[in-house]
Amino acid sequence: MPKICVIGASAMGTALCRPLVDTGWDVAMWGTEYDDAVLDAYALGQTHPAIHVPLAPQVKTYRAKHLDAAVKSAEVLAICVAAVGLPDITRRLALYFSRVRAVWVLTKGFIKDEAGEVYLLAEAMAKIAAENGAELPTLVSIGGPVIARQCALSEPTATVYACQELGAAVHYARAVRTDYYRAFPTEDTTGVEVLAPLKNSYAIALGVTEGIQESTGSPQSNLRAAVFAQAIREMSLVCEALGGRQESAIGLAGVGDLEVTGISGRNKFFGMRLGRGEHPAEAEAQMKAAGHTVEGVYSTPLAVKLIEQRCPQLLDELPLLRAVDEAISGEVDIRKILVSAALPAYPADIFAAQQQSSWNSDWNPVDTGRSWGLAKLVNHFKNRLSQE
Repeated sequence: MPKICVIGASAMGTALCRPLVDTGWDVAMWGTEYDDAVLDAYALGQTHPAIHVPLAPQVKTYRAKHLDAAVKSAEVLAICVAAVGLPDITRRLALYFSRVRAVWVLTKGFIKDEAGEVYLLAEAMAKIAAENGAELPTLVSIGGPVIARQCALSEPTATVYACQELGAAVHYARAVRTDYYRAFPTEDTTGVEVLAPLKNSYAIALGVTEGIQESTGSPQSNLRAAVFAQAIREMSLVCEALGGRQESAIGLAGVGDLEVTGISGRNKFFGMRLGRGEHPAEAEAQMKAAGHTVEGVYSTPLAVKLIEQRCPQLLDELPLLRAVDEAISGEVDIRKILVSAALPAYPADIFAAQQQSSWNSDWNPVDTGRSWGLAKLVNHFKNRLSQE
């Protein structure tokens, strides 16, 4: 029976334990110093405070000071912490990288170093591991449309396991397969890493449409559809520009994840607050007070920075991402710019293509009244005379 150590007593870490236990893994959960309240609840037989689901009873829990015992004999370390804590966790785990076969990463986001350079998670982890005299083991990026509570309750769940070594992705996807939990294996680690945080930005925009609808009483289904379509277009562009695959953007890691987050995710609810007219700082503060972290607030500016650093020519084609970024910073009221950011524009290349088309935009309508009938009659007699 293989052992896995889930790093972080988060909602997603708790959810992952369910299919792991059901497929026979020996599961340990190690909580950071920030997870004491969750581990206290588990020790008392209570549920996770955020998703209100109990931890699978077979899972052994460990406090922050017992990291050695938690990871002992583990084949896999499954990192389930927020992106802001990933650099520190990577440093703490570097000592154990040579002892495990693989690292799974369920974290979503980007990492910015002290010099202001923005990295994908796998890039940042490899860099930090090297700085600490270690080599990152086989890395599996896990993304896709997973609501933690539903997964923890064994509801049907589809996700994506991405690894540059496809064999590893296939192996672990099979190793966690249940009747309700299925993982799609792919080599597109970059695509999954890019799309996972990006969808949070666009889920905010989807939430704005619902907030506008609530505050005005006017249905905004058309606007929401336009936002969704523009979001997928932009996610595809960014994914490909950064080295990912378009099929990832239109599959579970992109469309699927955006759909589920845009319906019931925290980023969607934050967007609803903006759509109702709340200031972003106030909206975020209220959600924090309720124990909800809005990942898109942190990842959106980093996404824009990453694009500026690696493919700046793309920014003009991302009006929706830029609108969300400006709204989060408080620069603009997103309700005033969302329509122009979401409804189709006509890029210069489309106008250029029209100039080369054989289609003539000038049109002189034919008189469809009496003069048209008279002309037809005259032509008819001319034809008859010519035949005679």
